[in-house]
Amino acid sequence: MSGNGKVAMITGAGSGVGRSVALAMMKEGYSVVLAGRRQDALDETITLGASFGAAALAVSTDLANPDAVKNLFAKAKERFGRLDVLFNNAGTNAPPIPIEDLSFEQWQNVLGANLTAAFLCTQEAFRIMKDQSPRGGRIINNGSVSAQAPRPNSAPYTATKHAITGLTKSTSLDGRKYDIACGQIDIGNAATNMTQKMSTGVLQANGTVGVEPTMDVDNVARAVVFMSSLSLDANVSTITVMATKMPLAGRG
Repeated sequence: MSGNGKVAMITGAGSGVGRSVALAMMKEGYSVVLAGRRQDALDETITLGASFGAAALAVSTDLANPDAVKNLFAKAKERFGRLDVLFNNAGTNAPPIPIEDLSFEQWQNVLGANLTAAFLCTQEAFRIMKDQSPRGGRIINNGSVSAQAPRPNSAPYTATKHAITGLTKSTSLDGRKYDIACGQIDIGNAATNMTQKMSTGVLQANGTVGVEPTMDVDNVARAVVFMSSLSLDANVSTITVMATKMPLAGRG
């Protein structure tokens, strides 16, 4: 497919949801900037999407480091000249242990990867999007269904994902004057390496361990492509894409 003239950046693009979204955007003709910790994984994503013929740039980045994020966006602008879509997807989790046993370092690590990184990337995206021509762009944040309801022993992850909802709302409001739209996708049980344990059983709110249904991660990628395809006078503020039978409504 020939390029559509638009540029998208996907963080956490070396695996899971990020890789799936990166490939879907490449297939749609976007030039794609892939960011994440491991250069080899990012390069593999580009190789997997080579048949789509899209231009791609992989930049290994510590997304919680302000200087590294500035470097990422500088390289993106140097290569492609603009940015139309940012998908803030990168994240991590702490071990599922009782809140009183979590270390400060574990807490800080999750905050850095899940929240600080999204803020830093949003800030740099604003700086590009407000000054480019045509002006504006779209930012999509991965909130996870943990932005709606927690799992047991998940305080750092749940806290950051609830905070992402606040960041999404503030970004949506503050971006209006620059024609920057911002929305959030809350994902539940997409089949990736992170959700493999679902097939053997995960701790439930009532203390039991239960197997949970999953869904093809391609459903998430298609939703992000749809959100990205809207004209900038329209915005999907929030969308939940989840396995139909996952026990979200029954949590607690």
